[in-house]
Amino acid sequence: MTATLDARSVALYLKDNPRFFDDHPELLTGLRLTTQLGGRTVSLQERQAEILREKLKALELKLSHLNRIAKENDAIMAKFHMWVDTLLLSQADDKSPDTLIDAMRDGFGIQSVSLRLWDVADEHVNAWFAQKVSEETREFTNQLHQPYCGPATGQPGVVWLDDAANMQSAALLSLQNLDTKKSFGLLVLGSTDPQRFSADLATDFLTRIAHTASAALQKMVK
Repeated sequence: MTATLDARSVALYLKDNPRFFDDHPELLTGLRLTTQLGGRTVSLQERQAEILREKLKALELKLSHLNRIAKENDAIMAKFHMWVDTLLLSQADDKSPDTLIDAMRDGFGIQSVSLRLWDVADEHVNAWFAQKVSEETREFTNQLHQPYCGPATGQPGVVWLDDAANMQSAALLSLQNLDTKKSFGLLVLGSTDPQRFSADLATDFLTRIAHTASAALQKMVK
């Protein structure tokens, strides 16, 4: 008895025997396929050409998408370098937080930025950025191993922002001692746009910002 072949078996056989139609060219003349363009019947060669065109179009769209992302990343990196340059040019220790915040607003177009530092050196205890921070906020920051992005409502530090009541999304960045990894501050970015710091936002550049800000401000704490 001859076993009945299903479509999968035929497909697997042809995959394992790519030269089958070389040995049986007469079968090609009888193959007719339906194209997705209008539903007309075409030859095997025409259908193969159509499939290749579809794949080429998909690759072109993917390449265009990757090029757009690369240009956006280049623009962000250029802004990041300008921000770093501004921090390096800042010489007055007690002005470093102001310089950092102003440069972020101007360079990255962020609506509202603020921060707090704790355990600051004696000469900074009366500065605005050394205002008392709750133990809950400190504990939250200590456990913030990567930047938080998402809704602003109810998040620690959002109340420090200008126009805090209207902030819809926020990014929270832990400032850490680069040697001990112990947190000494919290940097808060806010926006009235719910999507500016959405939960699915990539945090690569925010992580770099947190690291650089930590390096710039670490000298201000004990």
